[in-house]
Amino acid sequence: MELFWYGHSCFRLSERGSASVVCDPYDAMAVGYEPLKLKADIVTISHNKPGHNYLAGVKGDPYTITGPGEFEIGGVFITGIQTNGHSKKSEEDPRNTLYMFDYNGITILHLGGINRVPTQTEVEELGPIHIVLVPVGGGTSLNAAKAAEVISLLEPNIVIPMHYANPASIIKLDPLSKFEKEMGIATIETQPSLKVTSVSSLPEDSKVIALEVTRTS
Repeated sequence: MELFWYGHSCFRLSERGSASVVCDPYDAMAVGYEPLKLKADIVTISHNKPGHNYLAGVKGDPYTITGPGEFEIGGVFITGIQTNGHSKKSEEDPRNTLYMFDYNGITILHLGGINRVPTQTEVEELGPIHIVLVPVGGGTSLNAAKAAEVISLLEPNIVIPMHYANPASIIKLDPLSKFEKEMGIATIETQPSLKVTSVSSLPEDSKVIALEVTRTS
């Protein structure tokens, strides 16, 4: 399984012989970064904002998932779970769907625009998470401190931060360095993409990896 980051909260997941997935495609006019020119069999939308729901950035006729449910498409098992909307301001609190993807036993959790720390019960219902894609830059999503709290609850093998300040972004968010401080990491390892061959190849303790922005042109 290989995972690429295109900026903001947008990722592409692929595995030979399985359907490819694009999560949270963005409108470059709204968030910055390069305009998307992606292809995928499936698109997941966490919430209805231009930084997360820009279907025009994905070519072809992908199967689109915009809310909770269980899906099996092209050998990929996908579970969508609704979050947010739990505060007193629930009417103003945009609904968010987090998605868990199962590629041959490797589980990837995309937290979308989650803005609260899940309960222990909610975490237990998810089961084991191998890779978590977590917003860390604040705004309408988790800030660095809450992101670190979520990671301590999920205990994933690999943590990939998203939704933070970047030279290519035009949205005001906190820098990755804030998350580094919260996690007690001097420098986060960066790499172009994440390749995982099996569950047994994953690190035992949670490891944070920052992906470089993949160019689409």
